Amino acid sequence: MVCVLLILACVGSARAGVEDSPNQPANDLVRRVVATELKAEKQDNSHWLYRLKTERPNAPEEIEKVIETKDGELKLPVLINGQKPSAEEQRRAKAHLQDLVQHPEKLRKSQRDEREDEERSERLLKMLPQAFIFQFGERQGALVQLTFKPNPHFNPPSHEAKVFHAMEGSIRVDEKQNRLAEISGHLMHEVKFGAGVLGHLDKGGQFYVKQEEVAPGFWELTALNVEMNGKALFFKTISVRQKYSRSDFRKVPDNLTVAEGLKLLQQQNGAEQAALP
Repeated sequence: MVCVLLILACVGSARAGVEDSPNQPANDLVRRVVATELKAEKQDNSHWLYRLKTERPNAPEEIEKVIETKDGELKLPVLINGQKPSAEEQRRAKAHLQDLVQHPEKLRKSQRDEREDEERSERLLKMLPQAFIFQFGERQGALVQLTFKPNPHFNPPSHEAKVFHAMEGSIRVDEKQNRLAEISGHLMHEVKFGAGVLGHLDKGGQFYVKQEEVAPGFWELTALNVEMNGKALFFKTISVRQKYSRSDFRKVPDNLTVAEGLKLLQQQNGAEQAALP
């Protein structure tokens, strides 16, 4: 869920000077979805084992097996540059994980980065209904589409808000559960910070985020695609160009230790390696 919040977080950070959209029914639905997402983020302490596929321009795909522990994530490669990892690559990966077992404080650093982004995101997500004007679109089963465009009465109070307020796009929500299923958008014009000295993002940049119910009551990020040209995104855990997907979710104990997680990860990674041609 956190990465969905990270993308949405560009919306803004203060209510002052903002007027609600005149299209109340659509924006009221967005308010309910935002409230549910924020509540779920606070209450959901679940941890998962899953498959992560990363794609980069003009490069073979990479696949990793990932497990979440109470101290952070552990990863083992399934494919490196489209190929099964060599014996030396496997040795280095396992040595790195053993080092993390001995020094879990190294994991906690990345966990702190994620937590800082998450806290910022939660504050800013609340502004989504005020920053945009939403209109109802098509319905597909339980999913309802809403298109969005900038609310002209919204005064972006930060660099993050300025970026997102320059976007238009659509979201899909599960109306029965009030959960966000998809969001996509594109920059309508170039955004500069400090006349470009502090960074910029070019017109036409796009993003797409999808989350799904991977188990009853549990929603997780399953796809993220950011295609921006520039040098400013403001978050420690998202880059300007990034595309990945997550699948094959399996719930693991919420209090899983790093050592326990490594053992389970090695078992699952070994099984997947053995199944490869």
